[in-house]
Formats: sequence, C-alpha cells, structure tokens
Amino acid sequence: MTGRGDREDPARHYDDGVPLARFTDRVLVVCSRCGGRALVVPRPGVPVPRYAMELLYQPRRLACAECGAVADREADMRDNALVGAEPGGTEDPFFRRPLWLQTRCVGHILWAYNEEHIDALSAYVGARLRERGRLSPTLAMFARLPAWMKTAEHRGEILTGLKTLLDLAERSAPADRSDASHERGDRPRRQRSVYFRGGPY
Repeated sequence: MTGRGDREDPARHYDDGVPLARFTDRVLVVCSRCGGRALVVPRPGVPVPRYAMELLYQPRRLACAECGAVADREADMRDNALVGAEPGGTEDPFFRRPLWLQTRCVGHILWAYNEEHIDALSAYVGARLRERGRLSPTLAMFARLPAWMKTAEHRGEILTGLKTLLDLAERSAPADRSDASHERGDRPRRQRSVYFRGGPY
C-alpha cells in the first residue's frame, strides 16, 4: 500500500508523498441522528477517480447502518468550478461530522478516517528510519503531521492509540463512541482547490 514503507523492513518507512485526500474514499463518522457509526463514501455510480485529489470533489453519501439515516452532498461551486473539500482536523471534510475514530493521546486528539489510514500512520510512527521522496511536501500527509506525532519519545503511546482506533473501527453502536469524539467545530488549515476541465488546481 502507498506510504507503508518496505514490507520486509518495518523499521524503515519511505514517504512517496501520499496526500491525506487518499484516505477520504471511506470515512467513519458519528451519525447526527443516533450517535452511532456512520459511513461517508462517494455516491453510488460515481466513476472511480484517476487521482486521489479528485476524491475531494465527488458527490458524497452518508449512511448509518445503526438507524438507517442517509444524507447526500454535492461539492460547492465557485465561478462555475467545483470547490474541493478540506481534509484535516477531527471532522470529516464533507458533512463536517465528528470522526468516529478519535482517542486521547499524549495530551492531544489522535484521529483517522478509516482502517487504511490507521495502517499508514502506524507504519510511519513505528519506523526507526524515515525517508522522504522527491515529491513536494505541500500536500504530503506525513510531512504535514504535527510534531508530537513525529517524535520518537511518543512512539509507543501513539502506536497504542492507533491500536485503540483500530479496535474502535470494529464497533458501531452509539454506546461505543469514544469520549474524544464530540462536537468541537474545529477546522483544518484552509487549503481549498477548484476543479476545472483540465483537472484540480
């Protein structure tokens, strides 16, 4: 998988510039109706994107298996161009629902969009040697991680926190909701892009 490093050497991680948008294809969130686990995915019938950043412009559907709630969302428009969602922070970038996968860790909130995102973070945090590719770090997920997630001092606690998230991903009832997953209204750093005929910019 992209960004997971050398499978034969888990102590080594190679960052090939995977963006956070890559993990927005499937986002676990808190349902606004019942408080259980809901899922945000591209609306059925939407073509598979060629590039990860295209995921931020796709029509989305939020569905909750616990209570049956369903909601749809279209991308915003500006000057006849689609405006991309803003990934980052403890809310999903489409419906702005609190993420289901959140836990308290070394005085911060550790979060992820889905299990694949957790795996990628675990590979990075667990590596003793980290190498960066030639791609620009502007949108690269690992380059933009907060300093507390990059330090070796917190490696063990963060890996434990990621294991907690992985266990939480298997639960769905309202009672299973993490106490860290509450309404905060925080927003990611503004990095919106627009989509013209030639592609996202």
